[in-house]
Amino acid sequence: MSLLITGGSGYIGSHTVVELFSVGQKVVVVDNLSNSSTKSLDRVERITGIKPAFVEADVCDKDAMRKIFIEHEISAVIHFAGLKAVGESTQIPLSYYHNNVSGTVALLEVMAEFNVKKLVFSSSATVYGENNVSPLVETMPTSATNPYGQTKLMVENILFDLAKSDPDWSIISLRYFNPIGAHKSGLIGENPNGIPNNLLPFVSQVAVGRLKELNVFGNDYDTVDGTGVRDYIHVVDLAVAHVKAVDALSKLPGCTAINIGTGNGTSVLQIVDKFKEVSGVDIPFNISPRRPGDIATVFAEAKLANELLDWQAERGLDDMISDTWRWQSNNPDGFD
Repeated sequence: MSLLITGGSGYIGSHTVVELFSVGQKVVVVDNLSNSSTKSLDRVERITGIKPAFVEADVCDKDAMRKIFIEHEISAVIHFAGLKAVGESTQIPLSYYHNNVSGTVALLEVMAEFNVKKLVFSSSATVYGENNVSPLVETMPTSATNPYGQTKLMVENILFDLAKSDPDWSIISLRYFNPIGAHKSGLIGENPNGIPNNLLPFVSQVAVGRLKELNVFGNDYDTVDGTGVRDYIHVVDLAVAHVKAVDALSKLPGCTAINIGTGNGTSVLQIVDKFKEVSGVDIPFNISPRRPGDIATVFAEAKLANELLDWQAERGLDDMISDTWRWQSNNPDGFD
């Protein structure tokens, strides 16, 4: 039996494939390569000695997905595939709703056809909206402030409704906070197309000279240094959480939402200072106005992950930054 990993050649997907191989799982990766490259899977093979089975297809294409289920004995699905840039989602919302929501519905319909009713879904802390106060707890009310967040929230609602309608479904929705870092080998890491949307890839690309300076959006928040505070989690810890979630599917019927974070907050300037310390490279930055919808402080209450998945974050900020720098300095142009 194999696990189907949608979006498995992306940043989090490729790290998760490495961790799944480390515990003896077989996988089939499906990806349309719209924001990733099969070069990541070549690197996975270099790390693990195992070549991932790969199918280039879009989860919206039900015929292509049916073919995968016919040709491979699939036991469960980890669903990463989707568009993920908040800013871009405000410019092309229909693409986000089509890819993230319609694509998930198509995937679920095919899973139901083949009676594969175990799913780990890649959700996001964006579903907590603007009005909850950190630490964010899974029982808090949910909302969203942008199309990207809306798609994650819509899919979660679909999953809860599906699980209520059919008790055979077992679904875990992992609400990520801010994944950063890279595999300790330096062979795989975050490789965004174009200008990075997230802090650490932007900082590391400034460090290697690909970008001139970092824009820090707002320095007048009520935080330790006026800059935004977020819960950063090492991507390998996040990948391990998926391995644990797959193991937990058989004992968690219904749909369960679980935070995946460290429970600690770090400011933008603290990240910059730590990166300078680890890399020995200066990071020039410019203070820009706050962005609409940005929140001062966001961090997780992570107890439920420990209770239900026997998981907790093990890698600290030093590991996150040093692994990011090893990846970026060894691969200044990413996989190219």
